[in-house]
Amino acid sequence: MLAPFFSLPQIPIRSLTRNIMHNMSAVAVQSPKHPKFISVEGADIYSRSKSDGIRFRFVSYNILAQVYVKSCYFPHSPSICLKWKARSQAILAVLKNLEADFFCLQEVDEYDSFYKGNLERCGYSSLYIQRSGQKRDGCGIFFKHEKAELIIEDRIEYNDLVDSIQDDGRVTSASNDVESNKGLSPKTTTADHGDPNDPRVRLKRDCVGIMAAFKLRKPFHHVVIVANTHLYWDPKWADVKLAQAKYLLSRLARFKTLVAEKFECTPSILLAGDFNSTPGDKVYQYLVSGNSCSGFSPESLEDLPLPLCSVYASILGSEPSFTNFTPGFTGTLDYIFLSPSDSIRPVSFLELPDSECPEVIGGLPNFNYPSDHLPIGAEFEITME
Repeated sequence: MLAPFFSLPQIPIRSLTRNIMHNMSAVAVQSPKHPKFISVEGADIYSRSKSDGIRFRFVSYNILAQVYVKSCYFPHSPSICLKWKARSQAILAVLKNLEADFFCLQEVDEYDSFYKGNLERCGYSSLYIQRSGQKRDGCGIFFKHEKAELIIEDRIEYNDLVDSIQDDGRVTSASNDVESNKGLSPKTTTADHGDPNDPRVRLKRDCVGIMAAFKLRKPFHHVVIVANTHLYWDPKWADVKLAQAKYLLSRLARFKTLVAEKFECTPSILLAGDFNSTPGDKVYQYLVSGNSCSGFSPESLEDLPLPLCSVYASILGSEPSFTNFTPGFTGTLDYIFLSPSDSIRPVSFLELPDSECPEVIGGLPNFNYPSDHLPIGAEFEITME
C-alpha cells in the first residue's frame, strides 16, 4: 500500500533544500563581478571613434593559487567560493569577460591542467615560469596570437641573486640592500630556508618573473616588451624585495637593449605584477624613480636602469586605494608600469571598486570576486613615430 503523501520522510526534503541552496551558491560563484574599462577622457571606451594607431588591452591579475586556498587563511570567505571547481570557472569567466590582448597572471598553479588549455580555446598562446624549489605556482603571460607575435623571451629567477654573495659574506651591488634582521617572527624563520641572518638564505625566496617581446602587426609593426613578476611577500623582508626590484629592472633594461639591437626597433615596455609593496614604500619608490633613498632628484633619472611610471597613478593622480582586500590587510600591491614614450599612451583603465562597495565588504574572495586580489588593466594606443 502506498503511504499518504503527507507521511513522506522530512530528511530528504531538507536534504533537497540544501542541495538547491548549494547549487544556487555555485551559480553565484560562477557569475562574478565584471568590471568595465573606462576611457581616460571620462566616456565609455566604445563611444569614441576608432584611431589609426595600434590599440591593445592589457590586464594584470593575481588569481590566487589554489594551493594557498585554505579555510584557515580565508575564514571570512564562503566555503563554496574557495572550492577549486567553482573558483576556476569564476576566474575563467572574469578573464573571458575582460577580453584582454595580454594577461599577466600571478599565482598560477594549475597551468597545464586548466589555464593553458582553456585559454588556448579562447585564442591565447602563453608563456609560463613556475617558482623555484617546491613551490607549485608561477607567473604566466597569455597573449592573443592574432594580435601579437612572440619574437623572444627571457625568464627571471630571483634566486640567482644568491650568486652575488661574495665568499666573505659581503653583498655585491646587485643586492646591496640585503641585511640581517634579528626581529623575525618564527613564521618567517622556517627550517627549509635556514638562517635568516645569512644573506644567501635571505635572497633565496624562490620568486620568479618572465618577460617577452612581441611584434604587433596591425595597422603597422611595433614591438612591445611585456614583463610579469611576483616579488616576495613578507613585509619584514623589505630589503629582499628591494634587491629583487633592482635585479628586475637591471634585467629588463638589458633585455630592452637586446631587443632594440636584434630587431632594430624602439620597443615599448610594460611591467606588471604583484610587487607586494604599497605606494610610497622603498620598492615602489625605486620602481618609479630608480632611487631607493628618499633624496631622489630628477637629475638622477639619467642614471636609472629603466625609467617607469605607474599607469593608474598617471591617469588618476594616485594609486587605487586597494587591489588586495582581506580583513587582515587592505591595500594596493599590484601595479602596471609603463616606460614613458611619445609613441604609447593609456586611453582607458579598468575600474576598481571602493572599500564601501557592497561587493567587497567583508573581504575577498567572495561570490563577486574569486581571488583576494582585483584585476587591474588598461587599454593602450601606439601611434606611428
